[in-house]
Amino acid sequence: MGQLSAWTHEAGASCEPLCTLLQAGCSPGVSATWPGARCPAGVCIAVTSGFQCDYSWFLFLFCVFLFTLVWLYFAIIILNDFHNFNERKGRGGFCLPYQGRVQLACRMLCAPLTALCPAPQTLLILTALVVAAAFIGLGIKWAEEWRSVRVSLQATGPFLHIGIVGGMTLLAWPLASFIYRTHNTGLKVFLLLVYCTVMIALYLAPLGITSPCIMEENQLPPKPALVGHRGAPMLAPENTLMSLYKAVDCDVQVFETDVMVSADGVPFLMHDEELTRTTNVQAVFPERAALNSTAFNWTDLQQLDAGSWFLERRPFPTVQSLSAGDRYQVAEQRIPSLEQALEAAKQSNISIMFDLRPENHSDYQSFVNATLEVILQSGIPLQQVLWLPDGFREQVKQQAPGIQQVYGRKRLQNEKEPLLRVNLPYQDMSSEEIRQYRQDNISVNLYVVNEPWLFSVLWCSGVSSVTTNACQVLKEMKHPIWLLVSDPSILHPAPQPCAPAICGSLSAAALQESETDVLLTKINSLMQE
Repeated sequence: MGQLSAWTHEAGASCEPLCTLLQAGCSPGVSATWPGARCPAGVCIAVTSGFQCDYSWFLFLFCVFLFTLVWLYFAIIILNDFHNFNERKGRGGFCLPYQGRVQLACRMLCAPLTALCPAPQTLLILTALVVAAAFIGLGIKWAEEWRSVRVSLQATGPFLHIGIVGGMTLLAWPLASFIYRTHNTGLKVFLLLVYCTVMIALYLAPLGITSPCIMEENQLPPKPALVGHRGAPMLAPENTLMSLYKAVDCDVQVFETDVMVSADGVPFLMHDEELTRTTNVQAVFPERAALNSTAFNWTDLQQLDAGSWFLERRPFPTVQSLSAGDRYQVAEQRIPSLEQALEAAKQSNISIMFDLRPENHSDYQSFVNATLEVILQSGIPLQQVLWLPDGFREQVKQQAPGIQQVYGRKRLQNEKEPLLRVNLPYQDMSSEEIRQYRQDNISVNLYVVNEPWLFSVLWCSGVSSVTTNACQVLKEMKHPIWLLVSDPSILHPAPQPCAPAICGSLSAAALQESETDVLLTKINSLMQE
């Protein structure tokens, strides 16, 4: 013991600071031992069998948090298409308000934080199961949204990279602390290899990040034209004259709508095959509410209220900001005929693009004939009419050659007649395809684009126009959300100096721990002597 006292005195140490050092290296719940060690009086070493269990649950908490964070990203991205979900549920009488969507996503994010309260293991497992169920449900019922996430990475990729670099940098300190405390050499090596591999991957990631918005300012294409999806459905009930005029106020160039034909041959504007979602048919004709829209006469359709549902269900948050005058006008809306819509479009000097539904109807050819007759009699310039339906397209070309033909498909290799206009979901075309189509003088319209981040990506890609519910938002955009120069070293300088420094720090921590083991072994041998 005299040799031990002399050795600690030469090192400027004593038993008390040695205890403090060991306690700092082994926090409560951490076991720190070495082979053959005998614990003398005054040496304070916390020994608890729950060390591995505690770190396992912490790792699980961290993984669940990341898992939930990924789900929050998905939830934010699919908000662009949430109107589709609301439409499907709205046909059954259910509509989730916009605020509810945001609250649901936030609660999903905050769920791991509640794991700090009693029964954390149970809450963590439940959170992981709920998020996993959400991903499975998304894959089964809404699989096309996976492609939306792919598109979103073109907008968020550079910033996600910077965020991940920052997160990995912050993780370096607790990881170094853990490596310093653990005595499992294999685990140390494994963690170092994983961390260094990730940092090297982040170091090289800018070389693989692609986005159409990585360009010079002078290369930016013109702003895409706006096509009002059923008018301006955030400001007025869809497929009504009020919605058309609100879209005109938003400077849209095309009013996109859906046409059906009544039982007595009158084309009218309606998207759903049933009237229950956007009218009060259940109150006026309860016994016929489930019938197809085409089963009603025009006189019956004129009795229906096509606006009040908009105030009651509030499909968009903008409904709350409507003025008293707008609310009164909404309540007065009726189902418009195609003739009325064509007259309004002609007076407003905008084009009209429509689907003719349902295409599987037995009388579809008569629907085409009735629609063509109304168009030709309306006096609207035919170049302002954009025809979407594929059924009997050749007949339409012959009877009204001035109508612009829009195709809902990509061009074929052996196309007999070159396409001039295509109308596709935004998930179906890559930035490279859009640029190629535009170089070949093919007008590209993509739908449905509501969020500024998505509009920015398509703007940078050079798309001709977008169909949108949020014309009042996209109208105000004078520039994409961001543009970056195409130099990876300028884009992402962060990981370049950080990766070697952080990996070196972790290696130093492991080396320091190795030296500490040697020190403790030497102390133990001296104590045994």
